[in-house]
Amino acid sequence: MTELRVLRGGGRGPTVVLLHGLGATADVWDGVGQALAGVSWVAPDLPGHGGSAHLEEYTFAAVAAAVAPLVDPAGTVVVGHSFGGVVGLHLAGLPGVRAVVGVGIKVSWTPAELSRASDLAARPGSVFASRDEAERRHLRIAGLDGLAAAPGAAVRAVPGGWGLAFDQRAFGVGEPGVAALLAAAPVPVLLARGEHDQMVSSADLEALVPEFVVLPGLGHNAQVENPAAVVNQLPPLRVLLE
Repeated sequence: MTELRVLRGGGRGPTVVLLHGLGATADVWDGVGQALAGVSWVAPDLPGHGGSAHLEEYTFAAVAAAVAPLVDPAGTVVVGHSFGGVVGLHLAGLPGVRAVVGVGIKVSWTPAELSRASDLAARPGSVFASRDEAERRHLRIAGLDGLAAAPGAAVRAVPGGWGLAFDQRAFGVGEPGVAALLAAAPVPVLLARGEHDQMVSSADLEALVPEFVVLPGLGHNAQVENPAAVVNQLPPLRVLLE
């Protein structure tokens, strides 16, 4: 079993499993956890991120297998952001999963984008002279510049200075195959995007599903920008508060 750093809160079921995006950590869900107002939630650092162990090889299925033990067979709603949304779709068939929500999933990839991601995965991790420099790089990779402070789990001391906890090999997961995952999902799936998200357009989602949610005024990291709006505007979460 992969060792994971896991944040938890609430206590009233069903459990909400919160999966962050590539390069981030579970800390991006702090506001959502508060907005869930007592509903049980768990948020892991995905493998290769923050305080969680690395994998020998990164695929969406392998990451999903590592977090699968967090799914409560008594009832779980999975919410994933971007990379974590694809991981969530891989969990859709597990016993106890009632619904999956994917926020800000980049569903359309060009060959050039996939090639660049593969190149990034092959590069060694950078070493920075100071912790502050490493934290700034973390925020850039996670798309959190100006939105949040870097959590302690995001960086670590390494020989010669400071490095990211993030394992760059995770960039190499490849094309997510969202259409096939949606077709195979045995439970309701809701896709959503921030109105100003540059990673995924409404046209991208219209090509996949008949209905989706647009979060007004928000960008790619909607769960950090306005966590209460995310909870209140996504029906599978809103209903848990009623």
